[in-house]
Amino acid sequence: MKYMIIIYGNQELWDSFSAEEFQKAVAEQDAFNRKFAETGELLGAYGNADASQAKTVRVRDGVPAVTDGPYLETKEYMASWYLVDVESEERALEIAAEVPYASIGAVEVWPILHEAADGE
Repeated sequence: MKYMIIIYGNQELWDSFSAEEFQKAVAEQDAFNRKFAETGELLGAYGNADASQAKTVRVRDGVPAVTDGPYLETKEYMASWYLVDVESEERALEIAAEVPYASIGAVEVWPILHEAADGE
């Protein structure tokens, strides 16, 4: 079963890291990615741009409107996410516990209930 593992963060948190702390965090994350890519459980790891670079699209009466955003009510936004394919929810939770960010913030685990057809 596939699960999405999500890291939430905010610019204030990222800015609080010293250059050394940031490089250490990147190295730890790279090690995590390699470990689970080698097991075949990590299908992908994706880091999002800062929320200030995101756009929101709404279609009303058939007309799309694109705005800057999202306009967050909280400081946190989805900073990065992973797609894993594992045997059980328990295994997904074990992997999530190894995400380096889990030691300083929360990591969410969401089951993937539907996957789009690959064109076949």
